[in-house]
Amino acid sequence: MLETFAQMDSVTLWAFMAASLVMYLTPGADMMFTIASGISGGPKAGFAATVGVTLGLVVHITLAAAGLAVLIAASPTALLVIRYAGAAYLVVLAYQAWTAKPDAEETEGRSSVFRAVRRGFLTNMLNPKIILFILAFLPQFTTPEAGPIWQQIVILGVMFASGGFVVVSIIGLSAGVVGAKLKQATGVLNKIAAVIFGGLAAKLVFD
Repeated sequence: MLETFAQMDSVTLWAFMAASLVMYLTPGADMMFTIASGISGGPKAGFAATVGVTLGLVVHITLAAAGLAVLIAASPTALLVIRYAGAAYLVVLAYQAWTAKPDAEETEGRSSVFRAVRRGFLTNMLNPKIILFILAFLPQFTTPEAGPIWQQIVILGVMFASGGFVVVSIIGLSAGVVGAKLKQATGVLNKIAAVIFGGLAAKLVFD
């Protein structure tokens, strides 16, 4: 693996990181989910959601490197099942956020660290667009001369997931800090999070 990394073109790697940065800063399902988690559950929930999203991304990258994601992407039925399962899950999250009590204890609600990690992981895993994105984006920066393609995908995937974790966790923590401040004066933040979750569900179904 290290030998493959050493043989990869440095210009290509820098171009990959630049393109990745643009992707990180483009509002997408993962970022919006992390923001909603931070708003509704505070900094810990925002950070934990980032951990879950990143774990889901690692699974997608592993599947892509193993070639399984190609088979999934080639099956319209599998993609539809994943799409609607993800939308249904987000609708459940929207309902829970809408009906949650503003003063719920952290261990009882969405601010639970474990729950935020689990939600982030499932939201990412149930988004078929992530599968297609990984298959379309990472291979563009691989070359046969650098070594086995699967190793290059793993290397690029680790770089992409690591950079994304740093950027999105900062965003999630920031949303958590702002949410925690606002929560002292208002009880509408759960409703805002519910709207975001609901919007993500609609985007999965109709986009």
